[in-house]
Formats: sequence, structure tokens, C-alpha cells
Amino acid sequence: MADGLLGAWSDPREPDGVQEICDQVKPLVEQKTNKIYMEFRAVEYRSQIVAGTNFLIKVHVGGEKYIHLFVFRALPCYGGGIELCKVQEDKTKEEPLVPL
Repeated sequence: MADGLLGAWSDPREPDGVQEICDQVKPLVEQKTNKIYMEFRAVEYRSQIVAGTNFLIKVHVGGEKYIHLFVFRALPCYGGGIELCKVQEDKTKEEPLVPL
């Protein structure tokens, strides 16, 4: 799908700029999964422009373990807040980011 097209998901890309989002939602992810992550590093993401931006982020959480995060960031005019929508555990490095 074309990048920048309203409602379309971007192609997977390098995690430039999304580590900050991951850092913000890490406590919520740990609460939701009932786990403490010593490593929590974004490795790839996709985005979708809606009334804000949806992010689907692949996060390396140590060893061979990965999780996928679905995060919404509101537009600045709506406060620009970050919301953790979903966490998918037990993912692999090779597993593609598939919109929910």
C-alpha cells in the first residue's frame, strides 16, 4: 500500500522515531502482559494515518522473543496522547507486521 495515503498502512520500515512511543507505553505493556522486560527495542514498524496515527510496532524483548504493539497517537489538536490498543505476544523476528 502507498505510504501517506489516508487509511492505508505503510510498508514496513526501520524504527526511526518510534522508540520514544515504545518507551512511553512500556509500563502499560508490562502491566498488560504481567512481565518485566529488560530489553524493549523497536525493530520495525508500520503506520496508518487516520484521525491521528496508528502504529504497528515489532519490539525485541530479549533472546529470540518479540512482541507486536498496536498503538494510537492522537492528533495534536486532540491532545496528541498515546494509547496502547493491543499487545500480541510470542512473535518471531521473521513474523510480518499484519494490521489487526
